[in-house]
Amino acid sequence: MEKFGKSQAVKRTEDIRFLTGEGRYVDDITPENALFGYVLRSSVAHGDMTELNVDDAREAEGVHLVLTADDLLADGNVLPMAASLLKNRDGASSAAPERPLLAQGRVRFVGEPIAMIFAETMQQAKDAAELIEVDIDDLPVHLALSTGGDAIHSEAPDNCAFDWGLGNEDAFSDAFANATHKVTCEIEDNRVIVNSMEPRGCYAEWEDGRVHVAINGQGVWAPKGQIAKHMGLDPENVRVTNPDTGGGFGMKAMMYPEYAICGMAARKLGKPVRWMSERTEAMLSDNAGRDLVSHVEMGFDADHKLVAYKVHSIANMGAYNSQFAQPIQTVLFSKVLTGCYDVQAVYLHVEGVYTNTTQVDAYRGAGRPEAIYVLERSMDYAARALGADPWELRRRNFIKPESFPYKTASEVTYDIGDFNRVLTVAQSKSDHAGYQSRRNASAAKGMLRGMGLCYYIESILGDPSETAKVVFFEEEGRVSIYVGTQSNGQGHETVYAQFLSDQSGIPVERIDVIQGDSDRIATGGGTGGSRSVTVQNTATLASVEKMIAQFTPLLAEKMGVSEDEVMFDDEAFRSDGSNLSFTMIEAAELAKKEGQEQLLTSEARITLSAQSFPNGAHLAEVEIDPDTGVVTVDRYTVVDDFGNLINPMLVAGQVHGGIAQGLGQALTERAVFDEDGQLLTASFMDYAMPRADDVPMISFSTEAVPTSTNPMGMKGCGEAGTVGSMAAIANAVQDAVAPLGIDRVDMPFTPHRMWQMLNDRQIAAE
Repeated sequence: MEKFGKSQAVKRTEDIRFLTGEGRYVDDITPENALFGYVLRSSVAHGDMTELNVDDAREAEGVHLVLTADDLLADGNVLPMAASLLKNRDGASSAAPERPLLAQGRVRFVGEPIAMIFAETMQQAKDAAELIEVDIDDLPVHLALSTGGDAIHSEAPDNCAFDWGLGNEDAFSDAFANATHKVTCEIEDNRVIVNSMEPRGCYAEWEDGRVHVAINGQGVWAPKGQIAKHMGLDPENVRVTNPDTGGGFGMKAMMYPEYAICGMAARKLGKPVRWMSERTEAMLSDNAGRDLVSHVEMGFDADHKLVAYKVHSIANMGAYNSQFAQPIQTVLFSKVLTGCYDVQAVYLHVEGVYTNTTQVDAYRGAGRPEAIYVLERSMDYAARALGADPWELRRRNFIKPESFPYKTASEVTYDIGDFNRVLTVAQSKSDHAGYQSRRNASAAKGMLRGMGLCYYIESILGDPSETAKVVFFEEEGRVSIYVGTQSNGQGHETVYAQFLSDQSGIPVERIDVIQGDSDRIATGGGTGGSRSVTVQNTATLASVEKMIAQFTPLLAEKMGVSEDEVMFDDEAFRSDGSNLSFTMIEAAELAKKEGQEQLLTSEARITLSAQSFPNGAHLAEVEIDPDTGVVTVDRYTVVDDFGNLINPMLVAGQVHGGIAQGLGQALTERAVFDEDGQLLTASFMDYAMPRADDVPMISFSTEAVPTSTNPMGMKGCGEAGTVGSMAAIANAVQDAVAPLGIDRVDMPFTPHRMWQMLNDRQIAAE
């Protein structure tokens, strides 16, 4: 990579403190005298509250405060939460029912917050919750992934949140009507619960007219603005901090009621308060992921060229619009609607549906895994229907390298790509040629074996702007870099320090990465959409260039040369006209000695002109035991194009983690509600997370096609593993059972579901 990072596999420096118990997670650093918060949640999926009496709870031992929606309003707070909205196909606005911080009169899902208690101990808060009298008259529960049924909101009498479209439906219809081959299929994408290792939590404190809320989220600036709105404060009177965070995965990117309510409680009491979710509470109240079904129509010409593609999705919103929910399965889905394929007659139609369940919002990939899952499952289904080889069908339809930059039917411009090259590497790495012998060996053991391919493309999302500030000697001999992103376990402290060191020559062990404090960092885009490394390091590069320019006049004077004769070679300032040289640290020490303190701070803000598009091939091989239904992922190969890399070890870790999450959704994870809207999978006894023995050894490599959208040629990698893994595993399962006459399989492929499917097929055959 020459100048732009040395592409060295550097171990994560932050792991030392994490593994030795020195992490600063929000529940570790709560003020010692903070009161404990506990949320009373609805046990009913849909109903009118005819009584809510908290008098006894307020008098209970140790209780300092009980808050209901009426209390929040009486104190002048604002209850409705933020939500992104769409325009429907007819131009009307999508449904916008208000979602209150605490339920107002009606509850709409099990787990909806009704009241929040603050007491001296957690047990006292829980005991007080038992004293609250809540009477709820049940209303009909709507769970179907369809419009109609009893209305959850008056603003959506048919439970339709939105009816959104993109593309040219007439062009699709004409191309589909004239297609030689027509293929239709239906693809389900099961609901999953995110289950970050660290559940959500926060603490809040009030001092001198300002509120400080510490959260374990994915950035501080959006919560800062929303907390200010809810509490009726000027933004400068709100400080949000984000210490170490044990996983976010999109679920922690948005606002939740507890953060603002804790701020309100701290203000009302003049005392700090704390709240930490328990696991079942998290399963009930954290925004879930996925949960949609898509009907697909594909038209091919006589040469198996894809000429028409339409997707009609029904997407579950849950009981309310969550912060980003409406755009997830629409705008973000559309970013990679046609994947890596050259097809322009395209239409996407999405209907969002309200149900009496927990909200659905961003989960690792946010719309792009859903879109690629639909497309790559459909391409595999089409290959089977056409009698074509699935690898060759993809190659035939790939966008050709000479066609870049390529504008998709979704009006998204891909800057560069060489998909066939990457797929050819994957074919070799996976020993595609030896597959049939492996399949025969499985058959000899009475096992079913299948191979599944997914070729994905991913669109980097989020704020394209970011700031980096480098400050020398805030602490003796050390250099601070202030960043606007937020690490949730990706290794940002390592990679940002490594990159700054590579560009400036500052020893990496002297660099401190500062993040997650709205008082210390004026603005930032947070973490989400695989944006962090590409956007933040571009800002760092600009800051280093500014730093070089700032030091050059001072150094030129000391060297006795003109400014244009001073060069910086990533290690030191040098000039052919002088025998003096200065490292960046030495330049800063000189500036400090000369009293030019203003040179010790360099800040730059950048905006990327375009997105980058990581892509790659995932190849899974599964073996299925027909006697038990157990699906084992036996081999897994992935070859990604992430452009240039800074730290391949961290990239591999991101890919492995993403694959594990996709594998979990494919094999073990599924949120299940009963007919009354009760979550039946509300603990790890009933909700199966993937374990070590579910995850195979993963062959990972990269084939770089550097992007032109940032100076480093980097493409994001954080979500790519999830984007590609689900379809690879599902296609492998489909390939294994297709010889038995089974032409549709849907995640998750749990032993019971697989055994039932195989058993039903055997009975039908008999």
